[in-house]
Amino acid sequence: MPLDWLFGKQEQTLEESKDEYVELDAVPAGPSQSVKIRVVTLNEFGDVETVQNYLRDDDIVWVKIKPLKDKDMTDLKRAIDRLKKTVSAINGDVAGIDDDWLIACPSYASVHR
Repeated sequence: MPLDWLFGKQEQTLEESKDEYVELDAVPAGPSQSVKIRVVTLNEFGDVETVQNYLRDDDIVWVKIKPLKDKDMTDLKRAIDRLKKTVSAINGDVAGIDDDWLIACPSYASVHR
């Protein structure tokens, strides 16, 4: 035991104490992966493609929907339906945050409700 000397037991010779330790090689954990969080503003229906591309690249996307909401509610509904289909196809998650934001996540992340 390493602390035997503290409790009054005999001291071990240097060779005896070498047997108590095992040398381990440090193995790196591999390349660290970073998570990208993107912010996209939907100014028109065509901006949905940008969000879809980011989701397919495994990025988490915050989507500001207020400009499109103020401009054309029909296009906003179409855009949200298209995003829902994309998120469903990649087994991701989407949720509304406040009245002006959505968050869309790829399959490795989920929104805690």
